[in-house]
Amino acid sequence: QVQLVESGGGSVEAGGSLNISCVASTSGYSPSCMAWFRRAPGKEREGVASMDWSGRDAYADSVKGRFTISRDNAKNILHLQMNNLKPEDTAIYYCAASPDGGNKCRTFFAPTYWGQGTQVTVSS
Repeated sequence: QVQLVESGGGSVEAGGSLNISCVASTSGYSPSCMAWFRRAPGKEREGVASMDWSGRDAYADSVKGRFTISRDNAKNILHLQMNNLKPEDTAIYYCAASPDGGNKCRTFFAPTYWGQGTQVTVSS
């Protein structure tokens, strides 16, 4: 069982930055894949960024060059540094984890565990 708790959301003006974090409480193991998803108002949930145990990362095209994912495997902490934020980045951001690495992680395949989400609001 894995419990995920996000923190660090908030409101920022367009062009600003935010860093959100996720702490994973596990039964003594580190998930192979950890990722960030988001759900914007009126839209379906989408994968934003993922990173597997070895550090290989993947990003949605819409955030490449602006967002950076990182993880501390020893502490089971996942971060998402978001720069040059745009109003279209406004969404609830969810931390997710899965025992599946490799291509499933890079393609945001259905995670097993989900956090409660943290709101990110970007004003124009």
